[in-house]
Amino acid sequence: MLELVLKWLFIFMVVACVTAHAAPAAVAEDEIALLLAEKGLLTRLEQVSHTVSDRASNLVITAMGFLGVPYRRGGNSVETGFDCSGFVRAMYEQTVGLLLPRRAKEQAAATEAIDKKDLQPGDLVFFNTMKRAFSHVGIYVGEGKFIHSPRPGAEVRVEDMGGNYWQRRFNGARRVLALSTTEPPQNRP
Repeated sequence: MLELVLKWLFIFMVVACVTAHAAPAAVAEDEIALLLAEKGLLTRLEQVSHTVSDRASNLVITAMGFLGVPYRRGGNSVETGFDCSGFVRAMYEQTVGLLLPRRAKEQAAATEAIDKKDLQPGDLVFFNTMKRAFSHVGIYVGEGKFIHSPRPGAEVRVEDMGGNYWQRRFNGARRVLALSTTEPPQNRP
């Protein structure tokens, strides 16, 4: 649905640009806004925006509920503990209903690269902690911080990406595009 709305928005903008090349920019903008309002697209775009924002917020809030769960290599549940990618996978499955790949490198490959300056809560952040790209993953929570399951003997925690260790090992940021199109999971028994 989002793709359809964006496609219509693009078409309307192109038509407005073609028809308004001799008109003042303010008139063209008013005509676009009026057209979007008449078709109900402006309201729909706002609803989609709020839905995406709410899902990202729920993801971060859910992840924060797991602070203190111990690290366990290969772990992917609160009962067994989590490794980094197991934690990310479990959070996305529980809050968004989306099953991400199991390993950090696979999660990186299945998501869209974004610039670090464009990070939003719910995005994934990757680090080179084992002398190979995308060997560690966490969930960005905002204000330069991320939540993750760091290493054996540690627990799920929030860390500052600006810290020297993480800054030197930062590998990239990724966005889970399905976050905007996947419906939340239904109540499960």
